This record gives sequence, C-alpha cells and structure tokens, in this order.
Amino acid sequence: MKRLIWLLALPATAAELHVHFTALERVLASQVFTQEGRRYVKGSKATKCSFAYLENPKIGEVNGRVRIDARFTGRSAASVFGKCVGLGDSFNLTIAAAPVYQDGYLLLKHIEVASSRDSYYIRRVRRALAQSLAADFRYKVSDDAKRMLEQNQNGALYRQELVQFQVSQVRVTRQAVVLAVDFQLAVK
Repeated sequence: MKRLIWLLALPATAAELHVHFTALERVLASQVFTQEGRRYVKGSKATKCSFAYLENPKIGEVNGRVRIDARFTGRSAASVFGKCVGLGDSFNLTIAAAPVYQDGYLLLKHIEVASSRDSYYIRRVRRALAQSLAADFRYKVSDDAKRMLEQNQNGALYRQELVQFQVSQVRVTRQAVVLAVDFQLAVK
C-alpha cells in the first residue's frame, strides 16, 4: 500500500505578530518578578536591612519604545540591636527600552531608567536596573509562534510544521509590540 504524504509549504510575507502588553506583563512577571511579584536586585526578603526590589510593573508605550512603570524600594542599613540603622528609599521608576529580535528571542536593548527624583543613590539604582533588565528579560517568541502554528485542530487529517520563522522588523504601538514575520508552514 502506497503511503500518500502531502507537503504544502506556503511562504507568508509580512505577517504581523502582535504581542500585547498584557502578555508581556505576564512574561515579565514569570521571568523577572518571580518573588511574590517582586524583582530583588539586591538581597532578598530575608535580608531585612539590606535589600532592593522592583514591584508592580505596568507595561505601555512611550515614543515608540516599551515603557515599564514600577515601584522601587530599597534599604542599605546595618542591623544594630535588632533594628535597621541606615538609609532607605522608595520611589516610582519609568524604564524605556527598545525591543529587538535576536536568535528567536525578544530582548530589551538601549534601556533607560528615569525617576522624578534624583540623588547619588537613585542614579546608582537606575544604572544597576538597566544592566539587570537587559540581561534578565528574554522572551522566546519563536517557541510560542511554533506552538501556536503547529497546534492541530480536533479531527484534522493533517498536521502542521513550522519550517521557517524570521522576524524582519520590531515596532511598538500603543497596545503591543508588533513583529513583522516571514514564515513557512508545512502541512503534512
């Protein structure tokens, strides 16, 4: 009996993949803000006198870039007779970054961190956060695209296979990061 295999490879040009900010917030929460909704950049919940963390991230758009608004809380103190003696501060930050696609990942580059207040401590915090976010945020968008495009429908007599996936452009709109994609989907 002869086996019949149909192979259909259809290139799609300039299709757009819209990754809405609500989805990016969930990715950011699962990858970066992993400790009770916080991202510790120094210490941990257990270090009562010396810690720094971000919390409550909200993602949006500013001047064609991704904007992340978050609350920073930090303390740099010593424990003296069970009490923390030293400095601490809490303030809102705005992080602006250019999303780029590289090797299957959506990354944040050219990160700038701003706040309405300024001091030596706050400038050091902003520098550290820019470096930390650049290293820690990596969304494997190609894996999610593969999973969605290869998902079989109930009762389908064929299966799909993502053969090729390329991103030619990344831009930011008011609601989403938009990737212009070229892909080939084989139906077998």
